[in-house]
Amino acid sequence: MTRPNTTIRAADHLVDLLVAQGTTAAFGVPGESYLPVLDAFYGRETDIRFVTCRQEGGAAMAADAYGKLTGRPGICFATRGPGATNASAGVHVAHQDSTPMILFLGQVARDMMDREAFQEIDYRRMFGQMAKWVAQIDDASRLQEYISRAFRTAMSGRPGPVVLALPEDMLYDEITQPTPPSRIETPRFLPSGKIMDDLKSRIAKAQRPLVMAGGGGWTKTGIAALQRFAETQSLPVAVSLRCQGLMDNRHPNYIGHYGVGTPPYLKDIMAETDLLIAIGPRLGEMTTAGYSILTPPVSDQSLVHVFPEPEEIGRVYEPEIALVADTESFCTAVADWAPIAPDSFANRTKDLHEQYVSFSDPASVGDDPLAPYFAHLAEILPDDAILCNGAGNYAGWLHRFYKYRAPGSQLAPTSGSMGYGLPAAIGAAICEPEREIFAIAGDGCFMMTCQEMATAVHHDLNLTVIIIDNARYGTIRAHQEREYPDRVSGTVLTNPDFSDFARSFGAHAAKAPDYESFVTALAEARSHTGVKLIEVKADPNFLSPGKRLS
Repeated sequence: MTRPNTTIRAADHLVDLLVAQGTTAAFGVPGESYLPVLDAFYGRETDIRFVTCRQEGGAAMAADAYGKLTGRPGICFATRGPGATNASAGVHVAHQDSTPMILFLGQVARDMMDREAFQEIDYRRMFGQMAKWVAQIDDASRLQEYISRAFRTAMSGRPGPVVLALPEDMLYDEITQPTPPSRIETPRFLPSGKIMDDLKSRIAKAQRPLVMAGGGGWTKTGIAALQRFAETQSLPVAVSLRCQGLMDNRHPNYIGHYGVGTPPYLKDIMAETDLLIAIGPRLGEMTTAGYSILTPPVSDQSLVHVFPEPEEIGRVYEPEIALVADTESFCTAVADWAPIAPDSFANRTKDLHEQYVSFSDPASVGDDPLAPYFAHLAEILPDDAILCNGAGNYAGWLHRFYKYRAPGSQLAPTSGSMGYGLPAAIGAAICEPEREIFAIAGDGCFMMTCQEMATAVHHDLNLTVIIIDNARYGTIRAHQEREYPDRVSGTVLTNPDFSDFARSFGAHAAKAPDYESFVTALAEARSHTGVKLIEVKADPNFLSPGKRLS
């Protein structure tokens, strides 16, 4: 094929490459180290939107949310040095959450490298452990090669972040425009028929099987196929940490969430399980309650581990069957199987679902003041509403009493990062503007990235922030009370008036001192477009659902 004999500025070529891959938004904080790229975004709003954020950590978390919702890399731009260190918070989220992301970082000019020039950092050393690939593009003529590889790397196998450094002088170079690239898609792959037959045989022999779904890289097709597989085989399905959007929580085969503070009934279920089919989760510390409900290296349960990267399988737990496959391909294949053991598991699955229903009923925690708030959200919000949250003890109420009902309805960091909720809501509002978006945050969590309220208002986004304010770092206080009773140190907070804070940005705000006022404030917020905030005062004596400080 003859290539066009035209030249193009490297920065313009870079933006063209992002557009060619279907990228509709990039998140970032402007910096002089990638000034030509900012110029290349000028006038291209209909192709790709540059979302100006207020701190690089927030920008990277918003990009992570975009990656989770689209299945394609969320794009973030940050300047060198301090910008890169700030952005690393979001890169760590993408790494542990298995989210495709590409972080572009400004870098000093090529003739200044290795002198510790102004804000210079060796990104390969800095990001080496938390990114799938870290590289620097010194030759502008190789931009297409590097960016195509970055997309493939971020989306292949276990998805994750890629970091590309852009020397600022390189972005000004003029290059011969190459042939446009093809759109890169996620590779799909299945194990051999023999090993799938082995799985069928084990399901037929099982007495108390359990499916655990989780991890990153799921698609709507894969999620629908997971449900068909569970229905056809009458299998109970649990999910790993913060993956509750992988199955409608009202579905009769859904039995709950293995996460922070796994409830006793789920621990009992795992203890009696004789066949665990883990589809997608890494089986990490939080999901396994500190590696206690599954004992490494060989668990008491017969383990079938389905994961898209062979290096992960067997890292902690030795499976009896290892299936290297992406979740969509695997679930699509098993969804077409005829019933293997008709009616063998149906009664048990029904009983396990009823245990979940009982556990998630607000009445199960007595007079707990917060449980009705989240049950109300589940009752009135549409099935496809997106709820975003960070870390904090407030999330215990959300995860227990809210019912997630649609793919992409939960955006929450399995890395346990505070401050994720608001930036994730911004990413969701950019990506899915027709859906209702809610950021749920504790007071400590919200203040980590509260400056992104300016981002949401500036870009005319439609989202609602709900702050659960107990004037403390609640999770740490809970640990503190367990380890060092009555010795409070460093966990008490002094907060602003959050409603006034929101109004100062131009957002609508309301206080909800009790349940009735919350119901009213929520209805009012949902009737308006734009950025809204509801401030809920929480009883500081409650550390988790139904558990008082005393």
